[in-house]
Amino acid sequence: MARRSTSSSTGRPTGTAPSGPRNRTPQPVRLRRRTFGDVVKAFLAFVVLLVLVVGVPGALAVTVGWPLPRSAPSMDWLSQPIDVQTFLNALTVVVWLAWAQFTACVLVEVKAAVSGVGLPGRVPGAGPSQLLARQLVAALLLVGATAASFTPGLSQLGHSLEGNQKGTVATAQATPGILAQQQEQAKSTAAALAEQAGHAAAQAEQGGSTAAHGATKYYRIQPPEGRHHDSLWEIAQRHLGDGRRYKEIYELNKDRIQPDGSRLSEASLIRPGWIMEMPGDAHGGELVENPDAHVSPEVRQQIGDYAQTGDHAQHQHQQHQQHQEQGGGQHAGGDGATAQITVPSQRQSGDTGAPAAHETSAHSSSESSFGLSEALLGAPLLAAGLLAALGRRRRQALWQSALGAVGGRRGMEPPIPAGDAQDVQDALLVGADPEGVRQLDRSLRGLAAALTAESRSLPVVYAAWLSHGDLHLQLAQPAGKPPAPWQLGQDQTFWTLSRADAEHYEDTDAAAPYPGLVSLGTMDDSRLLLNLEAVPGIVSLSGREADRAAVFASVAAELATNGWSDRMTITLVGFGADLTPLAPNRLRHLDDVEALFETMEAETRQRRGALGAADHHSVLTGRTGPAQHTRWAPNLVLLATQPSAEDAVRLAELAADAARLGIGYLVGSERDDLPGAAWAMEITPDGRLLAPLLGLELQAQLLPAVQQRAVVELFVESDPERDPDGPTTTPPFLVDISEQGRPAVYARLVGPYEIIGLDTPDGDRSPLLHEALALLLLHREGVHPRVLSSALWPRGVTEDVRDALLERLRGWLGTDPDGSPRLRADAAGRLTLAKSVVSDLDVLRSLYYEATQGKGVESRAVRGRLLTDALVLVRGPLLADRAEGRYRWLTHEIIDAQLPLLVADIGLALSAFHLEKDRAEKAIEALGAALRTAPEDERLWNELLRATHATGDPDRLRALAADLIARSGARGLPPRTEALLDELLPTWRDGAAATG
Repeated sequence: MARRSTSSSTGRPTGTAPSGPRNRTPQPVRLRRRTFGDVVKAFLAFVVLLVLVVGVPGALAVTVGWPLPRSAPSMDWLSQPIDVQTFLNALTVVVWLAWAQFTACVLVEVKAAVSGVGLPGRVPGAGPSQLLARQLVAALLLVGATAASFTPGLSQLGHSLEGNQKGTVATAQATPGILAQQQEQAKSTAAALAEQAGHAAAQAEQGGSTAAHGATKYYRIQPPEGRHHDSLWEIAQRHLGDGRRYKEIYELNKDRIQPDGSRLSEASLIRPGWIMEMPGDAHGGELVENPDAHVSPEVRQQIGDYAQTGDHAQHQHQQHQQHQEQGGGQHAGGDGATAQITVPSQRQSGDTGAPAAHETSAHSSSESSFGLSEALLGAPLLAAGLLAALGRRRRQALWQSALGAVGGRRGMEPPIPAGDAQDVQDALLVGADPEGVRQLDRSLRGLAAALTAESRSLPVVYAAWLSHGDLHLQLAQPAGKPPAPWQLGQDQTFWTLSRADAEHYEDTDAAAPYPGLVSLGTMDDSRLLLNLEAVPGIVSLSGREADRAAVFASVAAELATNGWSDRMTITLVGFGADLTPLAPNRLRHLDDVEALFETMEAETRQRRGALGAADHHSVLTGRTGPAQHTRWAPNLVLLATQPSAEDAVRLAELAADAARLGIGYLVGSERDDLPGAAWAMEITPDGRLLAPLLGLELQAQLLPAVQQRAVVELFVESDPERDPDGPTTTPPFLVDISEQGRPAVYARLVGPYEIIGLDTPDGDRSPLLHEALALLLLHREGVHPRVLSSALWPRGVTEDVRDALLERLRGWLGTDPDGSPRLRADAAGRLTLAKSVVSDLDVLRSLYYEATQGKGVESRAVRGRLLTDALVLVRGPLLADRAEGRYRWLTHEIIDAQLPLLVADIGLALSAFHLEKDRAEKAIEALGAALRTAPEDERLWNELLRATHATGDPDRLRALAADLIARSGARGLPPRTEALLDELLPTWRDGAAATG
């Protein structure tokens, strides 16, 4: 594999060849000291070679002798019976031939290893034999000066010969403080191997070898042109001359962090803007060498950052881990600015409780992310919050558009996301852990309720850990015995709640006790949530600006959408103007630090006065007991820009008393010495969050810029006020509603679930197949395979089980008459259904569309028939007979809001159709049918009042008004309904007063 060049202490490239192009620069060599194991391997290899090369022919000569006839055989020899001796002689000939071939392999490998020039020649037909000879010769020469640097280890025995013929360039870095003699030895060894690498490269070019050279060239993935998308195969074809060498590019770049924060995990999935390190013999005008002054500063910066994620960065990470293991001190809970965050002890073997759903999913599946955002897949609480907020936003848009429409709605389909937004939505669906959010919220509120019942205040909590489904709260100081079912953890500063006990909690009206908790990352199997409002001062975050921005975006997005908070204010300074669509009521953006001081100084004074007036020491005492209704919502300040020295001191003074006031400060800094910082953290280019004084090294939770923009796009597209004309008017999938358009497979989803055109699957897998088909029918735009698997198996599933289900589903659905499968994958890999597979919901949408925007616009008779047919299809709520515990993915959907609105629109349109001809009874019948599915739709009730008034029967109208008043209960009638009754039945208030 090609490696990047490093520099010596003098600033010049180490081991530079005297001549040749830059892509031939040899690399420094990591010295490998001989060990006792190497000597043992060499001795054993010598014994094996001695036995095979010398012992085998000697044994044959002694035991069998000359196996061939000593005279020319006659034709009678062919008719003679084969005795034992003849068989042994024939077998001996075969063994002699095998020995000769193996001996030739040994001689070829010894020559190549001793000479150090070129690759060993290939002995015809001797693949396994030559591989064995190579391993034995390598082990024998392992005690030599240079053999270990180019010979595969014995652990690779059994790999293909072709795989071991790829030229390699050994790499290493000189260890600081090495003895002078070792340095000289390293230089001489590096020079020798550099010369060897040059010879091998030259021979590889002449012989068509696919070996890579040792230079650093990069390629940026190009955006698609039309239907053409860049691929590793085509890149290898253009720049390496052979598309089959795409695996070399993949091996060089897999699992390295790309500029958008994601990673290359499948050789078939690459994205525009990604950077690929190329093998040294790559060529072509699109390549960029590092450094290269001919590219823009932005691209140069991206390539430089990407280079740091390779082997050099990994070596530094290993050194850092060794330092942590050797010199890293233990940490324990403390107080004040010296407090430390401690990882909770692992659960004992006797403990119970299943792991969290997202943890199970992550560990039980061997598959990769399939192009989805690693950042969101690894952030289950953030993903769940964003998904829930997005669902609320889309429902709000539906209802606002419905109530604001004049003459009924003409469409209710939110825009289908595309590109990065679609990938992010899929990642949210896969990564979200709504059950974990619900459990965390109930557990914390349950704790607050229990402490209130015992007349105790909430303890100060610095952090919470989610580990294997259990919740651990780390307290600032011991606070006594926790209320049951909570228990003391590893010491007096830990309160622990097992998952099994947490599942017994029900919803409570207690205030959210710790709304400032926010996920920072994971350590091993534990997820850390830091309580920003409890930190005794400022939390500083240093690191590169882009990395800090990803942390800030993640923190802001989770605080804005999490499910364990009631009310809060998140003040964003220096970033986040585009994040406000996520939660306009929570997020507040300020332009600069001066505006921050003006705002927070006033709020600090106000909170101090309010706490003094309420006789509370801190906001925590205000969240329990009689005053909990005040909520004492926190204000969390996220300052992404580096403050000046004067502003930093001023900010430290402002934050000195912030913890008890419910105010938290997270401040970005270019260095880790920000004045007034109680806790200092650093985000590294490889995504680790370091806090040495806290004893933390986390895999950080990030929201990179690409995913951040895509998330915001999802919310902006769902904004009810963004488009005054409402959502798109065309359904995502229109069917042929004529007789010629009869589908091959027809599923009835509106009401009890039925399938027409397919046999019922045998066995216990039938419910799973039905559920998978329902999900695909509700998403005609396509379903990502990981979205399907996470919907059917929320707690996780292995790749083979998912693929087996898809094969059964594909076989169950069958093929169309032209032979094409009815379950297929589109260009992006998402699963789609053929047009011959249709649901009644598709037909319902198509009928309404044709009646209001198609053929029904020109023909009144056609409109009436289409609307009547549509209303007949409505047999009840969606999937009315679904089994309990299944179809949980419907909680992420908005179909439960779309279907009642669609049915109401059909009822309103059909009522208007009948009222045009004064058929009030027919209109009332249509409205009644629609109300059975959409009983809460105010528009239907108002239209029913008009239709009843059109009958000319005042008693009937009064009875309907009385029924509406009874249904409204204590909240009363909606204003529009009251105004309509004032118009149609002026005396209705008298009847309402008499009834009351």
